[in-house]
Amino acid sequence: MRLLAVALIVLIALIQYPLWLGKGGWLRVWQLDRQVHAQRETNDRLAARNQALAAEVRDLKEGYEAIEERARAELGMIKKDEIFFQVLDPALPGKREK
Repeated sequence: MRLLAVALIVLIALIQYPLWLGKGGWLRVWQLDRQVHAQRETNDRLAARNQALAAEVRDLKEGYEAIEERARAELGMIKKDEIFFQVLDPALPGKREK
């Protein structure tokens, strides 16, 4: 009787092995689920970035205000008959010339 019980326990363990540790087992499914979750987060972040870039492209194609704002901010351009004032912050160290 004891031999039969040991044999049944061994058979149950052999049956459980593929379920937990096999190719399509629980552990592999858990790992794949974590990878899918991480990839979805990356995709969501990239989709938001793409939407922001698409909105910026649309603004640059359709509106002159966006082009003007970008030219002023990035290139330092001014309109005709405008006066440009540059204000330096005296509190920043290393900016003063002696």
